[in-house]
Amino acid sequence: MTALTEDMAAALRRRIDELEQQLKSSAAENSRLGDERREALERQAATAEILKVMATSPSDVQPVFDAIAANANRLIGGFSTAVLRYIDGAAHLAAFTPTDPAGDRVLQASFPVPFAQFPAYQLVANGAAAQLPDTELEPAARDIARARGYRSMLFAPLMSEGAAIGVIIATRRTIGAFGEHHVRLLQTFADQAVIALSNVSLFNTTREALERQTATADILRVIAASPADVTPVFQAISDSAKALIGGHSSTVTRVIDGMLHLAAFTTDNEAGNADLLSSFPAPLSSSGIHSRVATSGEYAFRSDMQNEPDLTDAMKELARTRGYRSILVVPMLRDGVAIGTIAVTRREAGQFPDKAINLLKTFADQAVIAVENTRLFNEVQDRTRELARSLDDLRAAQDRLIQTEKLASLGQLTAGIAHEIKNPLNFVNNFASLSAELTSELNEVLAPVPLADDVRSEVDELTGLLKDNLDKVVQHGRRADSIVKNMLLLSREGGGEHRLSDINALVEESLNLAYHGARAEKPQFDVTLRHELDPAAGHAEVFPQEITRVLLNLISNGFYAVTRRKAEDDGAAGYEPVVIAATRDRGDSIEIRIRDNGTGIPPEVREKMFNPFFTTKPAGEGTGLGLSISHDIIVKQHGGTLDIETEPGKFTEFRIVLPRKSNFSDKDSG
Repeated sequence: MTALTEDMAAALRRRIDELEQQLKSSAAENSRLGDERREALERQAATAEILKVMATSPSDVQPVFDAIAANANRLIGGFSTAVLRYIDGAAHLAAFTPTDPAGDRVLQASFPVPFAQFPAYQLVANGAAAQLPDTELEPAARDIARARGYRSMLFAPLMSEGAAIGVIIATRRTIGAFGEHHVRLLQTFADQAVIALSNVSLFNTTREALERQTATADILRVIAASPADVTPVFQAISDSAKALIGGHSSTVTRVIDGMLHLAAFTTDNEAGNADLLSSFPAPLSSSGIHSRVATSGEYAFRSDMQNEPDLTDAMKELARTRGYRSILVVPMLRDGVAIGTIAVTRREAGQFPDKAINLLKTFADQAVIAVENTRLFNEVQDRTRELARSLDDLRAAQDRLIQTEKLASLGQLTAGIAHEIKNPLNFVNNFASLSAELTSELNEVLAPVPLADDVRSEVDELTGLLKDNLDKVVQHGRRADSIVKNMLLLSREGGGEHRLSDINALVEESLNLAYHGARAEKPQFDVTLRHELDPAAGHAEVFPQEITRVLLNLISNGFYAVTRRKAEDDGAAGYEPVVIAATRDRGDSIEIRIRDNGTGIPPEVREKMFNPFFTTKPAGEGTGLGLSISHDIIVKQHGGTLDIETEPGKFTEFRIVLPRKSNFSDKDSG
C-alpha cells in the first residue's frame, strides 16, 4: 500500500512537471508570438509612415530617406542608421540618424567616398544583404567605427533593375550577428527607398516634361503673336531656359555682320547687367565662349569659372561680377551655320546634366524657327508692299495712257468738229460784225431824211436794239470760237518731250511770260511778283510744255483775281496786289505753290473748280477749261496732285505736288 502510494505520488509529480513544462513552452510561444505581432505592427506603422512621407513629398526623396533611417534604426534597436546613394562612381551620404556631434561630423566628413575605398560596395554588389559582426576585424571600418562608437554593421543594398544604386547601413554598439528578422526588415526599408527614388524620378520626369511642353507652347504662342519681330521670342526663350534649368542667368545672342549682338537676357543679379551689356557686340574672333560656340557650331561649357586653367582675368571678373560659376552655351544652327547662341549660367560649379544640354538645344531650334518665320514674314511683307507699289505705278501709268488715248481720240474728233464749226462760226461772227456796222450806216443814211418825230424815235429805238443784239451775237461768237480753240488744246496729242527739267526754271519762266503777256494786253496792269524758290527743289521728269501751260493758267487766274479785287475795292488805300510763286523740296517729290491775295473763291464755287466748262468769269473772258485741263495734266499725266486752299476776300493758293520720277515714258505718249 505504501509502495502504491509512492508510485502514484511519483506519477503525479511527473504529470505536474509535464504540465509546468507545457505552461512554460506555451508562455514562451505566446511571448514569441507577441513579439512577432508587436514587430509586425511596428513594421506596418513604419511602412505607413514612410508611405505617408512619400505621398507628401513626391518630388523630393530626402524626407523619405530621413524617415527610413529613423524607423530602421528604431525597429532594429541600432546605434545609428545611414542611407547612402551611388552617384558618379562614389558613395554619397543621403541621410543618417544623429548620435553625438563629434561622431556625426566624422561621418559626414567621410563622404562622398569612391567605390574603390568603400568595401561595402563590393560586399553587397550581388544584391544580398551582408554583415560585419565585429568592426575591429575590418581595418577599413575600424577607424570610423571607433570614432562613431559602434562595433557591428548590417548592410542592405538598394537594387534597381539588377544594379545597386545605394545601400542602407545599420550599426550597433555590441558585437555579434544581426538576427534574420532584422536582415529582412532592413531589406524591406531598402526596397522602400528604391520605390521612393523611382517615384521621385518619375514625378520629376513627368513634371519636367510638362514644364518643357508648357514652355514650348508659350514660345510658340509668342512666335504666333509676333511674326514680324523676333525679340519677344528671344526674351521668352531666355526666361524659359533660365527657369527650367534652374539657372542663375541666361542670354541669347545673334550673329550679325560678323559680330555677336545681345538679343535678350535674364538675370538674378541686376548689378552685373552693365558689364553684360558692355560685353556686346563682340567679334566672332574673340576668345569668349559665345564666340567660340558661334564659330564652331558646337556646344561648350565651363564647369568652374574661377579655377579652369585657360580662363583670362577678364572672364573670371565678369563671372564674379555677374555671380555665376558655371556656364553652358549652345549654338542656334541654320543649315549647319550658327546664327546665334543661347547660354545658361549657375551659381555653383560643376558640369551640366545631359537633360539641360538637350533642353537648351530644343530652345535653340525654336529660336531658329522664330528667326526663319520672321525673315519669311518680313520678306512676304516687303514683297507685298513692292507689289502694291507696282500696282499703284501700273494704275498711274494706266491713267496716263488713258489720258493720252483720250486726248488723241478727242483730238481726232474735235479736229473734224472744228472744220465743220469753224466756217459757219466765222460766217456768223463776220456777218454779225458787218450787220452791226450796216446798222450804224443805216442810221447815218436816215439822218437827213425828214421823218415825223414819233417815227424817228421808233426807228432809232429799233436800230439801237438791233445793234445791241448784233453786238451780243459777236460777243458770244467770240466765246464760242475761244471754246473751240481750247477744246483743240485739250484734245491734242502728246505734250511735247518728256524729260528731266529744272522746276525752278520752269516756274520762273512761266511767271515772267504770264506777267509780260498781261502787260502787253493791258499796259496799265500792275502787280507785285515774289519768288520763293527752294534751291533744293531740283529736277523732275515732266512734260515741260504741259507744266508751263498749267503754271501760266494758274498765274493768269491769280492776275485776274488781284485785278478784280483792286477794281472792287476801287483802289482802296493799303491794298497791294501780290502773286507769289514758291517751290519746296519734298524728297521724292517737288511742291509748287501759286498764291495771290485776290478775291478768293466761295465754297460753292470751289467744289466745281475742276469741272470742264465751269467758269465764274464774264462771258468772253473764260471758257471753263483752263483748270480742268490743268488738273488732268498734273494728276493723270504726271501722277501728281493739284489742291486749292482759299478764303473769300483774302487769298487763293494752288498747290501742285509732282513726283521726281515718273513711270511714264515717251513710248507711252504714242
